[in-house]
Amino acid sequence: MEDKGHKITRWIGIGILAVLGMLLFVSIGGFVVQALWNWLVPELFGLPLISFWQGLGLLVLTRILFGGVSGPGGRGKHRKHKNRGKHWKLSSEEKEHLEQAAAEEEQNESQES
Repeated sequence: MEDKGHKITRWIGIGILAVLGMLLFVSIGGFVVQALWNWLVPELFGLPLISFWQGLGLLVLTRILFGGVSGPGGRGKHRKHKNRGKHWKLSSEEKEHLEQAAAEEEQNESQES
């Protein structure tokens, strides 16, 4: 029983450290955005200084606009290469069919643009 209790305590400690690490990482990001903005933007564009919370808001906004809201490897970034390397295990007929399908897909994409 002590061993199980020790494992639970260990995982709780790891969880607390993970949360603290994420908070530290986000805080550093907010301070970096604030510092860069306050250093460059008022002088270049005549805009006002921002607070830490505004810097953190800008960081979140840029993540949403340019990085999406899904986690790493989310919406299709790596989906294209998900099956990379599996074609070596295919028979010659399957490889040919796969190549034809890829050529058709490429042709469809080029026609759309």
